[in-house]
Amino acid sequence: MSRARVRPEDLFCARCHRAVRLGAAHWPEGYLCAACYDHALETYGQCAGCGVDRLTPGIAPDGGRWCTNCAGGLGEFHCERCGREARRYLLGVCGNCVLAERLEELLDDGAGRVRPELVPFFDEVRSVPRPKATLTWVGKPHVQKILRALACSKVPLTHEGLSTLSPWRSVAHIRDLLMHTSVLPHRDRHLLLFERRLPEWLDAIEDVEHRQLLNRFATWHLLRKLRATAAKRPLGPGAVKTARTQLIQAAAFLTWLAERDRTVGKCTQADLDAWFAQDATTRRVVQAFCAGA
Repeated sequence: MSRARVRPEDLFCARCHRAVRLGAAHWPEGYLCAACYDHALETYGQCAGCGVDRLTPGIAPDGGRWCTNCAGGLGEFHCERCGREARRYLLGVCGNCVLAERLEELLDDGAGRVRPELVPFFDEVRSVPRPKATLTWVGKPHVQKILRALACSKVPLTHEGLSTLSPWRSVAHIRDLLMHTSVLPHRDRHLLLFERRLPEWLDAIEDVEHRQLLNRFATWHLLRKLRATAAKRPLGPGAVKTARTQLIQAAAFLTWLAERDRTVGKCTQADLDAWFAQDATTRRVVQAFCAGA
């Protein structure tokens, strides 16, 4: 007797009921979509059947969680390298072991070992409870470039050294991990972000004199205020956004003055009154900027 062919349109996840592709995991309860399969193999706890605390990917009739033994027919998920029960990613090896191997290569200081200063960072990253996302992240070329630069001492292992690397979002994430593991001393991440992006913002100002004035304003007013606040309490994203907005407003004021054939040094009260009449909300910013200029 010939077997009936399964059509793609007839395949649905047994748990979330979304359509699944051909080749999806098939357990006794039915097919599982990629999301439900990943979630199942990242779920640990006490098995409702045998009471053992272990991987519990199965679902009992009453909704409780079952281990692979009690559920039956789910497969073998013990890592052949470390023995941990988890999803196996490569030749019977779990994601954490694969992640550790890749990190060992990226963080090698040239002597066949993880750079000693980065060992706490290595231990933290390789032991994440859900390694799939971290494996994807570590596989990105720009992340690998940053990690290699730190491992091989191409840049100093300092906040200043990190600030020379890009892209800034990945650098910020790595910096957070380095601070969390005490590899780097703690500094306010929002302040660091403002300091990191300030040169980029200023470089976008074409007028050299305007750029110099804005740099002075940012250094002696905006940054000084942010640093004073950060010394007392953590900065929120709103503080950096406000400082950035103030810089934009100061730049707009300089452009407006130039259109009137004026400079800050020759700015009169009549000029200020005309500017404030257009937008009174910028009064404090422009007053502070003029005082510093």
